[in-house]
Amino acid sequence: MKIPFFTSFILGVILIFLAVSNSLFTLHQTKKALVLQFGELVKVHDTPGLKVKIPVIQDVIFFDRRLLDYNLPVIEVNAGDQKRMVVDLYVRYIINDVLVFYKTVGTLEGVQNRLGKIVPDIMQEVIGRVPLSEMLSSNRAKIMEEIFRKVRDSSKNFGIDVRDVRIIRADLPKENSEAIFNRMESERRQEAKQFRAEGDEQAQGIRAKADRERTLILAQARKKSEILRGEGEAEAARIYANAFSQDTDFFKFYRSMDAYQKVMTPEDTTLVISPSSEFFRYFHKNKLGRN
Repeated sequence: MKIPFFTSFILGVILIFLAVSNSLFTLHQTKKALVLQFGELVKVHDTPGLKVKIPVIQDVIFFDRRLLDYNLPVIEVNAGDQKRMVVDLYVRYIINDVLVFYKTVGTLEGVQNRLGKIVPDIMQEVIGRVPLSEMLSSNRAKIMEEIFRKVRDSSKNFGIDVRDVRIIRADLPKENSEAIFNRMESERRQEAKQFRAEGDEQAQGIRAKADRERTLILAQARKKSEILRGEGEAEAARIYANAFSQDTDFFKFYRSMDAYQKVMTPEDTTLVISPSSEFFRYFHKNKLGRN
């Protein structure tokens, strides 16, 4: 049975289209490509555009040419003073040789597995030579520069170029952090206790000084008041004496009247005394008249 010419033509066109479509591929500007034939390298495509390959027998593998990031799992290393430190870091790299990359690691997962083994060893080697305090000082940049150089040199065999190794977080393990926190809390409590003791001592000194000054001021005030009182009493005595010397009878009479006024207060005084008493001598007629 013969196939009609039109049908044969259509089938031929379809086969040609499939062959052409399978022999052409587009390389994006963010990619690199390897063309392999039965596992052997045929060509490396590094420039973007439309590319040609042999259908069926040739395969194309694409690789990213952009800057790639890999965040490593948390690493625990021992510093030179045997203090442990938990480090969270990332590596930035580019694939600069796709053929070497394909032969050594093959995929991104493969290179990440290699970096996941290389970087912790280098971190331990470098950080293990310095005390923990160095990682928390200005020397940290120099330490990270050494780690970066070693990681870059060790990963060149994978067809990649490491551009940066950066620590995101460097911290102490949880148990160390708790111990340090407890020690710091204890130190702060001791300092607070010392400050309170010094404050109490200063307060006692201030109170003692204030008490001494108060006692001194009161003593001086009492002394001054006694002097003024003595001077006043002396002046009063002088005035009384002067008045008494001028008119003795009148002065006696005045003193008696003043005594009557103070004693004979009907509100709260009961006086039981003989009318002939000397106290009432100025109530007698012969005492009020002339002798």
